[in-house]
Amino acid sequence: MAIADRFRAWWSSTRARAAAVVEKGMRSVPGVEGQIEKQYESVLGQMEASLKPYRQEFPSLERIPEVGRDQASILCDLEKLKSREENRWKEGLVSGGVYHGDPAFIDFLCRVYSMHSQCNPLHSDVWPSASKFEADIVAMTANMLGSASSKDEICGTVTSGGSESILLAMKTYRDFAREEKGITRPEVVAPSTAHPAFDKAAQYFQINIRRIPVASDYRADLAAISAALNDRTIAIIGSAPSFPHGVIDPIEELSELARARKIGFHTDGCLGGFFLPWAEKLGYRVPPFDFRLPGVTSMSADTHKYGFAPKGTSVVLYRGQELRRYQYFTVTDWPGGIYFSPTIAGSRPGGLVAACWAAMVATGEKGYLDGTRRILETAQIIRKGIESIPDLRVLGDPLWIIAFDSPKLDIYRVLECMSKRGWSLNGLHRPPAVHIAVTLRHTQAGVADRFVNDLRNCVLYVKDNPTEKGTMAPVYGMAGTLPFRGVIADMLKRYMDLLYKV
Repeated sequence: MAIADRFRAWWSSTRARAAAVVEKGMRSVPGVEGQIEKQYESVLGQMEASLKPYRQEFPSLERIPEVGRDQASILCDLEKLKSREENRWKEGLVSGGVYHGDPAFIDFLCRVYSMHSQCNPLHSDVWPSASKFEADIVAMTANMLGSASSKDEICGTVTSGGSESILLAMKTYRDFAREEKGITRPEVVAPSTAHPAFDKAAQYFQINIRRIPVASDYRADLAAISAALNDRTIAIIGSAPSFPHGVIDPIEELSELARARKIGFHTDGCLGGFFLPWAEKLGYRVPPFDFRLPGVTSMSADTHKYGFAPKGTSVVLYRGQELRRYQYFTVTDWPGGIYFSPTIAGSRPGGLVAACWAAMVATGEKGYLDGTRRILETAQIIRKGIESIPDLRVLGDPLWIIAFDSPKLDIYRVLECMSKRGWSLNGLHRPPAVHIAVTLRHTQAGVADRFVNDLRNCVLYVKDNPTEKGTMAPVYGMAGTLPFRGVIADMLKRYMDLLYKV
């Protein structure tokens, strides 16, 4: 079995490298690059109108106005933009995105932010309230994630979001392994479903990431990951749950594997960190995933998701201050004085920190339990509804992030049909699928039933119109199946260029 798992991991990485070599050779053939550019222009041309819908109504600005505009007129324009965009998420048509969204709660958080809008945690002597808020946020999050059951101190920092939490954890393991073990070519082993922020960390910090295919239940394959470990491995990754399929990796087994090898183990709880503890208290079956497991040495948990804080905060936690210190940045010989920062940013928005603290304190355990119960009950309605549609299939055994595919239909055409009905869902690859991350917005009366009815009608439409290609469905299909990933990467870079086009 170990030989088969080792071969599977080797073949997966070898195939990707071989495809990249073949792609480079093909694109060097005269005329090929020009044809690819034409395809880029065609696809992006279709996207530009939807990405830039305000060009004809609101002036584009290519320079700072000579004279500042009247503040009342600016607020009027901003109100118009807000009213155009808020209905979809207010009505519960968006997967994830907005996790709370109650108007009174939003107003409360905005008031908190306005009180502390000038606060900068970098200047802790001027704004000691910021360090109080951050210390409280970290302590409350650690307690929620099992610190009371650990013999070690669980500590951490507040970050700007899940990606920064993951980046910092990987940077910490890299620096720890270099200093304590002399590892200069570090590797991290992660299931294929782990968040792309781990790839970003690998690219930024020169870490080799080994992506291992998941098992048939979409959870990390313990044997395959074990086979991928070597003397350069600095950490193993597990998700609770994974973003694509909403299933929880075998964290207990993976973390024990890491502990036996004396390497780090990171639980990515960005999605589930502020959800799974409450689901467990409500009696749902939640496997161990946090610091109650001695092999878990770090975790990420997003306050701005199911913690109901405003966008722009997250928490990264560590088992012990000694490990956390490898995250910090210090400079002791700069002419500008001694400089230090705990996270990637120097100056940080203290207003967001204060609003995060206020969101957690105002919600309380009772509020989190109630919100989690409502979300789980709604998710069950949606899951049963999907399972009642003959041409669809739920992937894995999710609690509230529900992925589904179709053995017979082009699932991306179903996704496109749902988009035309106002839904904003997530398209997945490998296998082609769609998911909905249920939030409090979906717990409003009638939303779950509307989702199931719209989905059923979209499936019927796709079945009744088998030759229709759609507009975006072919793009999704190409992105998911084309073996030459460089083409897709180029397309995404051009898409980002388009976002910044005036």
